[in-house]
Amino acid sequence: QVQLVESGGGLVQAGGSLRLSCAASTRSFRSYAMAWFRQAPGKEREFVAAISGDFSSTYYVDSMKDRFTMSRENVKNTVALQMNSLKTEDTAVYYCAAATRIGTQKDLYNYWGQGTQVTVSS
Repeated sequence: QVQLVESGGGLVQAGGSLRLSCAASTRSFRSYAMAWFRQAPGKEREFVAAISGDFSSTYYVDSMKDRFTMSRENVKNTVALQMNSLKTEDTAVYYCAAATRIGTQKDLYNYWGQGTQVTVSS
């Protein structure tokens, strides 16, 4: 079992930055690929970024890769998502997820956090 807890969401003006964090409770954190997804009101949950347990692979949605950076610290069992140049369309609940292999499909991820709200105002 892996428990995930996100933090760092909030209200920010367009053009601003936020840093989301996710803490995982597992003894085998480095065995898991970690990902961020987001879900806007009335929309499907969509992939944002993912990173493998050994740092060898990192995936991003093309439209976000110039603005978002995902990182992880295996010693601390944490991942982060640095979001810069935020746009109003980035408003969503952001979820942290864990899987035994890296990918972009949400069905691949077995463990999910409760989500953290990010609201970008114009």
